[in-house]
Amino acid sequence: MPENPHANVSPVHYIPGDAGRPVEKGIGLCLSGGGYRAMLFHAGAVWRLNEAGLLPHLTRVSSVSGGSLTAARLGLRWTRLRFTGDVADNLEAEVIAPLLGMASRSIDVGSVLASWLPGITVSERLAAAYDQHLFRDATLRDLPADAEGPRFVINAANVQSGALWRFSRPYMADYRVGRWNDPEVRLSLAVAASSAFPPVLSPCFLNLDDPPAERYELGRVPFTTDVELTDGGVYDNLGLETVFKRYGTVLVSDAGRGFASQADPSDDYLRHTARVLELMQNQVIALRKRLLLAAYQRHARQESDGRGGAYWGLTSAIAAADTFGLATSAAWRPYLDRVRTFETRLRAIDRGMQRVLVNWGYVVCCAALQRWAAAHLYEEHQLRLQAARGLPFAAPDGD
Repeated sequence: MPENPHANVSPVHYIPGDAGRPVEKGIGLCLSGGGYRAMLFHAGAVWRLNEAGLLPHLTRVSSVSGGSLTAARLGLRWTRLRFTGDVADNLEAEVIAPLLGMASRSIDVGSVLASWLPGITVSERLAAAYDQHLFRDATLRDLPADAEGPRFVINAANVQSGALWRFSRPYMADYRVGRWNDPEVRLSLAVAASSAFPPVLSPCFLNLDDPPAERYELGRVPFTTDVELTDGGVYDNLGLETVFKRYGTVLVSDAGRGFASQADPSDDYLRHTARVLELMQNQVIALRKRLLLAAYQRHARQESDGRGGAYWGLTSAIAAADTFGLATSAAWRPYLDRVRTFETRLRAIDRGMQRVLVNWGYVVCCAALQRWAAAHLYEEHQLRLQAARGLPFAAPDGD
């Protein structure tokens, strides 16, 4: 029996080369999938991380699906953020407001319909919409260099290899296929691949002319030339892989809505199969969460394979996290009641719901940091959380 019974238990999949790698001092932020719901929930969490003075101390931001919309916009505007005393005073203008604008537009149905035209794929249409509203033809090279800010890693799943495909400024890679250095890939296409929710928005095709700088076991045609990608949440909906393996502090923002019970599930082939697949996916995500929380507990016991940090989720207990009266407000309550069942779509969200999703991300992030990570961040990173200033958005006024 190994000396540490937890040594081979992890919420991520270790591959050759990972084993024995020492954990580095650094703070990683993971942003989950979940369509526009996730994009706005994470926007609220980023709002609180900025206000707390943590944003400029992040080492890596790893994202999947809807979380990649938030991460990519933050990365694209990173060098424009004006930090004073570790707090950016223009985060709302540079990052949050454009995300709210994106959430006011439906793009999933239009992208699917446009893909029926000859020569247009759904991922190309999706990328075009992202470019129009968020990225303006930026590429991965427009993300901050490692000396300028955290490394942003946008994750998709490779349908061919069954592994994670990661996009970043210094390289893109699949550990089974190969590694391409300094890729000139449009940021919108990377996010489209990360958010290619199956079956309607998937797959995303990546046609590569340049050979990889490094080849691995599948480093041959067509794996290196005609890459077929799907939503990063298919492989790892929490975006944990590229953070947990490397850094000692792991912050996880989870916009997953959870698994809803059904008293009378459908028994026709199509809907029954969809329900079973949803059940399977839910169990994989639940396992990752349990193992992540176990790693936090091992850190508290000062075991070497533990991780410090905090987890907050869309389905966090309202009573426990309601530090600002959000759950008890008569104005907010009708919107808050919809949070846990809100759809996973890229469909326009009304203004009140946009604001409650941002507020809820802010509230649960605030509660989780204070409860689980405050002491750890001070002891290991010499960072003290700055006080919360109140909800990002005031109660709706009938708009």
